[in-house]
Amino acid sequence: MQHKTDNSRIMDYNSNWLGYICLKSTDLAIWGIMKKNNYILGIILIIIGVIVLLANSGLFGFSGVTVGWFFAYYWGTIFLIIPGLLFHYGYLASGRKSPGLLVPGGILLIIGLTCQISVLFNIWGILWPGFILAPAVGLFELYLFDKREKGLLIPVVILGGLSAVFFAIFSLNAVFDRNIMQAAIPVILILIGIFILFRGRRNNTQGNNT
Repeated sequence: MQHKTDNSRIMDYNSNWLGYICLKSTDLAIWGIMKKNNYILGIILIIIGVIVLLANSGLFGFSGVTVGWFFAYYWGTIFLIIPGLLFHYGYLASGRKSPGLLVPGGILLIIGLTCQISVLFNIWGILWPGFILAPAVGLFELYLFDKREKGLLIPVVILGGLSAVFFAIFSLNAVFDRNIMQAAIPVILILIGIFILFRGRRNNTQGNNT
C-alpha cells in the first residue's frame, strides 16, 4: 500500500511538473507567433521530444511516466492548443490577409485551454462553459482583425454572455457547495424579460419621434 501511495505521489509530481512545462511552452508559442518567429514550431517539437525522452529514460524522477500517459494528460495541448496557435501563425504569415484563419484558431485555442486545464486540475464541472465561449472568441477575433462587421458581435455577445453566466453559477456552486442554479435560472429569465421590455419600449419611442 505504501509503494502504491509513493507511486501516486510521483505521478502527481510529474503531472504538475510537466503541466508547468506545457504551459510555459504555450506561452513561448504565443510569443513566437506574435513575433512571427519561424522557429517556434521547431522549438515546441524539441520540448515535446525532450519530455518524451525523459519519460522513457526515467531520469529526474520521471519513473512510471510513459508516452501514453503523457498523451493522456496533455492531449489538449498537443491536438488543440498547438493547432490553434498554428492557425494564428498562418494568419500572421499571410500578411494579415486571411482573417478567416482566426475563427478556427480561436475556437481550437479556447477549447484546448479548457480541456488542458480541466484535465490537470479535474475541474470539468467548472470550466465546461469554455466550450460555449470558444466560438465567441473565434468570431470576435474575426471582427477585430477583419472589416469589423457589427453583425458578428451578436453571436459573440450571446455566447460570451452565456458562458460567463454558466461559469459564474458553477463556480459559485463549487465554492459554496449549493445548487445556485435553482435560483439563478428564474433570475436570468427575469433579467432577459426586462431587457426585452426596455428594448421594445425604446424602439417604440424612437419610432414615434421619427
